[in-house]
Amino acid sequence: MRSWIFLAALPLTQATRVIQSNDDGWAEINLRTFFNVLTKAGHNVVLSGPAENQSGTGSSDAAPKTVDSDGCQFSSCPGGSPPTGSNSSNPRLNYVNSFPVTSIKTGIDTTAPKFFNGAKPEIALTGPNVGSNLGIQVPFSGTVGAAVYAAKDAGIPAIAFSGKSGSPTAWNQPTPFYSQVYADLALNLTSKILASGAPYLPDGVWLNVNFPEVTSTECNSANQFKFVLSRINWGIFSAKDVETCGTDRLPTENDVVGAGCYVSVSPGDASDKTTVDAERQKVVLQKLQGLLSCLP
Repeated sequence: MRSWIFLAALPLTQATRVIQSNDDGWAEINLRTFFNVLTKAGHNVVLSGPAENQSGTGSSDAAPKTVDSDGCQFSSCPGGSPPTGSNSSNPRLNYVNSFPVTSIKTGIDTTAPKFFNGAKPEIALTGPNVGSNLGIQVPFSGTVGAAVYAAKDAGIPAIAFSGKSGSPTAWNQPTPFYSQVYADLALNLTSKILASGAPYLPDGVWLNVNFPEVTSTECNSANQFKFVLSRINWGIFSAKDVETCGTDRLPTENDVVGAGCYVSVSPGDASDKTTVDAERQKVVLQKLQGLLSCLP
């Protein structure tokens, strides 16, 4: 079930220039479902993802190469295809035969400007990743690596989305229920950030967002989820966090997604992929007022 009531309750925003990527591959259904949801919401979207599954490649970067004889993932391009290419029926869907960082870099520098009248993207959205990216997993995630590149090297506010449910699925298979729920949730958070006005995030800050498991009996529509501000790494020896929910220590991502229908939203530092300081947490907290909740 689509969460139209919740989506309609958020402030409407003008069409935004969006660059998309992931590490599971350009033909994975989570990425394509989110592309469709963003496009239907009226945004100006260009997708630039790796030709193959590049999970766990972090911030690796290398020049794209000619596609191997076995072709792109899920037979989405033939063997021997050029290092970069696009879908024959929709040129906004693009592959880059390299790492996630290379894919989003190519999208930002080369592909997107063709559709944005020479302008650069206003926001970078990666994922939803197939599988969580929590705590110690964060530095190794290519979905995170692509978002961090956008925030740090390209100066573009970025959000990395990941979801616990599912397994790699081809774009041309029936859309899994969890994939639609994750796309709706990602749109809800993105809409809130865009409605808060530019600059959408502080310089050098990206958001690491993790969705819990979607089941048929609970957590099965976007309306059932609540967003909670969190931190990527444990903060036992760090300075105090922004004060919210009656405490100056944010819950960890694992604590949030393990609590039920709760989504963790962690402001990350693009310089080292760890939690940002309280001052920048406060900016994110203010931008997400009205969307964020507290753990029970």
